[in-house]
Amino acid sequence: MNLSLTPYRALVGGSTQGIGRAAAEELARLGATVTLLARNEASLREAAANLPTDHGQQHDYIVADFSHPDQLAQRLQEYLGSHPAGFQILVNNTGGPAGGPILEASVDAFRAAFEQHLVCNHLLAQAVVPGMKASGYGRIINIISTSVKQPLPGLGVSNTIRAAVANWAKTLANELAAHGITVNNVLPGATITQRHTSLIEKKVQTTGQTTEEIEAGMLRLIPAQRFGQVGEVAAAVAFLASPAAGYINGINVPVDGGRTGSL
Repeated sequence: MNLSLTPYRALVGGSTQGIGRAAAEELARLGATVTLLARNEASLREAAANLPTDHGQQHDYIVADFSHPDQLAQRLQEYLGSHPAGFQILVNNTGGPAGGPILEASVDAFRAAFEQHLVCNHLLAQAVVPGMKASGYGRIINIISTSVKQPLPGLGVSNTIRAAVANWAKTLANELAAHGITVNNVLPGATITQRHTSLIEKKVQTTGQTTEEIEAGMLRLIPAQRFGQVGEVAAAVAFLASPAAGYINGINVPVDGGRTGSL
């Protein structure tokens, strides 16, 4: 099975922590040259310096804020102007919208999440697809959520926007397949990240339950009886980025220990 990514360059969003960073590390471990993308330059510099370089790669980063799509597009175009080979792998990933009941969500919260997720994903795809077509190899992998299959309680804005991203991705997959480019979605379940911790803390505040009680209730819904690790999600991303996954296109891949109640 060919999992080697040594000929390829990867652009990974939200890659200074959590799932994004784990995905960048796994892609680098398989040989990809990685460009990290996030808003905090100090964190980017540290993360890039610690990526695996066993294949002689020279990793780098782009500083851009997903809450400012125009800035993101400009920074990426500037980078591509001096790196004409472009990218063969794009991992779309950014922090999820704040939790809360959907009826209490402001219209501005929906607008902001739509721009931060779908609009930024779209701008990134538009920028990198020409290079993918030229090289005859492309992998676009979107980190979304199991909520695209089964909406999650208390995540009204996220449920809405994640579904929009999933349908955007499926449409894009159909349009790009003939060019050797695949588009797939990875759907993390309850995975130990800063977001996971913050959601639990919010439930503690709103319900009066202890952290242990909240976690026990969550675990009862997971057949694997444990929370996921970021490396497990990263492994799915890396496989979909590899040549071995060349005929897998336009699908949602839950990485959730069996929690999602549908096929």
